[in-house]
Amino acid sequence: MIDLAPSILSADFAHLADQVRSAAEGGATVIHVDIMDGHFVPNLTIGPPVVKSLRKATDLPLDCHLMIENPDDFIPIFIEAGADWVSVHQEACRHLNRTLHHIREHGAQVGVVLNPATPVDTLEEVLDLVDYVLVMSVNPGFGGQKFIPGSLHKMRQLREIRVVRNLNYRIEVDGGVALDTVGDVVRAGAEILVAGNAVFGQGDPKVNAQMLLKAAAEATLQKV
Repeated sequence: MIDLAPSILSADFAHLADQVRSAAEGGATVIHVDIMDGHFVPNLTIGPPVVKSLRKATDLPLDCHLMIENPDDFIPIFIEAGADWVSVHQEACRHLNRTLHHIREHGAQVGVVLNPATPVDTLEEVLDLVDYVLVMSVNPGFGGQKFIPGSLHKMRQLREIRVVRNLNYRIEVDGGVALDTVGDVVRAGAEILVAGNAVFGQGDPKVNAQMLLKAAAEATLQKV
């Protein structure tokens, strides 16, 4: 199953509830929320109050991607605000095993994230603890960046490891997912597609979501 997770980073915040609703009507099944602190990444975005408001505006799972330092301090706050899924960066966690357990203990789905320069084998000891692995296909911090093709290899690796070790995590991709790249990422193994500009950049989010999902569905028939 393919899940489309529109990233609100690219949405019009003055009409956020309407835009999220429109994307959902187009088939989106998860809402991706990028949390940036200006330290781990060179940008500031939103905090728990926006997540809390968004929680009232949609019944879809909120996928909170913590691009922050010291994520352990904020995991309970975001889950209390309404996050259903929480992902943390391997690069930001000194004690990654502990942090992943921390997410689980607070009742959210557990995700771990890899930056473009971080190899998959850094996750070898924690893949049995997570519900999903998020592969960054751009360097985190800003929307609208160009897709990094080398990330496809990571998705294939994660798909192979899952089979060999009989694990159950899903593979998520974030960065540059659009009509010209969605086929490649799905064929490489991605099952949760984060798309910002491609959904909210211009035009109707409902139509944009429908088009992305149609392209993704066609690509599932061509997996290699």
